[in-house]
Amino acid sequence: MVAFLKYSLIRLALFAPLFVLFMFLQLGAVLSVICAGLIAFAVSYLFFQKQRDDATASLHHRFSGKAKPLRGAGEVADADAEDSLLDTNPDVTIRSSTPKTPDA
Repeated sequence: MVAFLKYSLIRLALFAPLFVLFMFLQLGAVLSVICAGLIAFAVSYLFFQKQRDDATASLHHRFSGKAKPLRGAGEVADADAEDSLLDTNPDVTIRSSTPKTPDA
């Protein structure tokens, strides 16, 4: 995911000054966004192919199912325990907060 972040920051670094330049030239907000976006896309497409390929590979690895889970082993075990509890007892409701104790 670092490669994706790096490529996104490169594109943002291209977009932001272009947007400011077009706003300074008084093109209007919408036209400035469109022009800055198109130019930033073209420049990043032409000159940052390696970073784009690395970002694509990073995203492909993350969403292909081969990446490590983002949850730890304890969280996965807890989720499995909750799932098995719900499978064996369909009438049980799991709450995210602790139940209130009745006043005596």
